[in-house]
Amino acid sequence: MCFSPQGDLAGGIVVVAIGVDALRHVKGRSEYVALAALPIVLGLHQVDEAFVWWGLQGHVARGIGQSAMWIYLVVALVVLPILVPMLVTFLEPTPRRRWRIVPFTVVGVVAAAVLLEAMLVGHPGARLARYHLAYTIGLRHGILVIGLYIVATCGPFLVAGYRSFFWFGVANLGAVVTLALLCADGFTSLWCFYAALVSGAIALHLRLAKSPLSRLWPEHATAGSGLAERLPVGLDLDLDGP
Repeated sequence: MCFSPQGDLAGGIVVVAIGVDALRHVKGRSEYVALAALPIVLGLHQVDEAFVWWGLQGHVARGIGQSAMWIYLVVALVVLPILVPMLVTFLEPTPRRRWRIVPFTVVGVVAAAVLLEAMLVGHPGARLARYHLAYTIGLRHGILVIGLYIVATCGPFLVAGYRSFFWFGVANLGAVVTLALLCADGFTSLWCFYAALVSGAIALHLRLAKSPLSRLWPEHATAGSGLAERLPVGLDLDLDGP
């Protein structure tokens, strides 16, 4: 996946199909609609990168390739660091949990603003590299900004009230850091790995959460808590404060 235009196209179609399947399991759970639609966005994002490949290879008009590159960069670097923490916020059932995600949303907005400014001021470009596309946007202090980006896109899962989200966040953080260290110039292109992980996790979550109020994992509530008896099965919440 993501090592060729054919890989991007095939992977994107599969991810879109997973998103459509996830939406089919949202019946009666309107709070999941945005989360279920995320794989469709990420799948189309991969399909878009196929046109970046083809533009660089001369298979489509240069203007089409340039437009596809801008769409890809805006979604990857500007939309995702804001969208991911917002989606996690929508799923949190209590104000206390939602406030925990707010700092990650702020970090995402800052990272997205810096990256967008770099793209508008500089001259973004893409080139063919071995097994991936190498994007450049003329970013200064790249390590710091990418660090903020990773915090915004992985951090919300680590503090979310769902154990399944936590473990997904751990796995995703490991994958993202590994990609950034092993292939810095291909980080943006190989970010499609994130799309596959997110889509699989979302599809699993929506398939297992059958009832409108169910969650993936059993709760570990304080014994004897009256609130625990009234909470939906599967919620894993902190009950040590308001």
